[in-house]
Amino acid sequence: MSEPQSELPAPVGTEPARTGADAGADTSGGTGVTVPAAELDPRVDFRKEHDEPAQSAGPAEPEPALPADPWAAPAGPTPANPQAVPPHAVPPSAAPPQPPHPLPAGGWASVPPSAHSGFQPGPQPGHPYAPPLAPAPAPTNGFAVGSLVTGLVLVAPLALLFGIVALVQINRRRERGFGMAVTGVVLGTIGTVLLALLLGAGDFSSAHPGRFGQPPKQPAGSVHWSALKAGDCYSSPEGGSVTGDGGDETVYWVRRVPCADPHHGEVAGTVKLPGSSGPYPGEDEVRESAGRLCRKVLDDYALDQWAVPDGMDDVYLYPTARNWAAGERYVTCAFEDSDDQHRGSVHTDRSGLTAPQLAYLEAVRGFDDVYLGQPKKDVSVAETEYRDWARRMATASRTEAALLGSPTAGWPVDVQPKISKLVEAQSQAAVAWDAAASGGDLAGDVRRAKALVAKTVPMNVEIRRALGLSTGEQAPDLRV
Repeated sequence: MSEPQSELPAPVGTEPARTGADAGADTSGGTGVTVPAAELDPRVDFRKEHDEPAQSAGPAEPEPALPADPWAAPAGPTPANPQAVPPHAVPPSAAPPQPPHPLPAGGWASVPPSAHSGFQPGPQPGHPYAPPLAPAPAPTNGFAVGSLVTGLVLVAPLALLFGIVALVQINRRRERGFGMAVTGVVLGTIGTVLLALLLGAGDFSSAHPGRFGQPPKQPAGSVHWSALKAGDCYSSPEGGSVTGDGGDETVYWVRRVPCADPHHGEVAGTVKLPGSSGPYPGEDEVRESAGRLCRKVLDDYALDQWAVPDGMDDVYLYPTARNWAAGERYVTCAFEDSDDQHRGSVHTDRSGLTAPQLAYLEAVRGFDDVYLGQPKKDVSVAETEYRDWARRMATASRTEAALLGSPTAGWPVDVQPKISKLVEAQSQAAVAWDAAASGGDLAGDVRRAKALVAKTVPMNVEIRRALGLSTGEQAPDLRV
């Protein structure tokens, strides 16, 4: 392959010379200019392909033919050699010959990697002239989907909760799903209200803590606790209650029966809880309020507590949070023996009492109420509670002594001496209770005061027998 040619002008006054090995070849290239062999670039052929053959002393030997270069440039003018230029056209001040640029790595026809043929796309994203991209659609809120699904499968509380969370997130994150969230909230609200009404009709816990559970199916002929009124006697039907893991029992359904028939309990009355217009106060507070309110209801219903059969305890039935949500605000106060059944009523008929009987029962009822309020804990861990109880016991002892010793009581002659002995005993007990309330030996003072109270029990039995009141002996006869 021939390289592009280049001529150098001959210096003025220089004659061609031939020496040694150079004598058989014309190094002037037909121009009459002698170029030293040491200055020739071995990479450049300064001979012109189309010039006349150089003059030499003998015949020139033909050059061997070179194989065709598959990557050679096509014939004719090229950017590197547009046309043959005669030697005399090169100005004397031309720059020295430079080697040609090397061919591309892929050959003469190589194309730079950035060149493409055919359809050329427009400006790509990020280019200053690229058209703006369409905004991606906002994602759908997951809680909105969950609210709709749970609402459709009747999981109302979760649907309501998920819907509220979804509405908050959609507004903040600009997400989709507003319609699904609203639908879930509506379904959840309706389902929650219906569920609260359903559960409220089947759960009415007693004063014992921890009485919760799913309401069982209503037995035939039974009614709910809230349907009982003062004077109703009832029995607990089989399947009408649920017993928890800790042994606590929640009674849902009862069967109303005549008090002359065997029954487990008797309702003394109902009383409305304070703060009924506000939110649910909590189980502990409601239970405490139930005990305090029912104490007076029970005492008024059964004025003679000695006539209540053994085993029948005070029961306070109060609404739970679900009952409260359903509108229940009343406490049911009753006497109940869950193990055995009894006949008759524990109600005290005041119209059938004599004046001395009624005076005696009214005088002793306050003392009995305070005495039954003894703290449940041990004295060593409830010192404050016991001192407060001792102060109330001292007041109750003095009050009973004052009422029994009133000259307007009108005691029968045979009962008066017995009343006087009881008044003296209660006065001594009041002093002992004062010592327990403020003394240094709380446990010892409480024991001595309770011992004095125990001495009054035989005195009360004698007075009751003389007045014709219950002495407790006939109470077990009511058990069947």
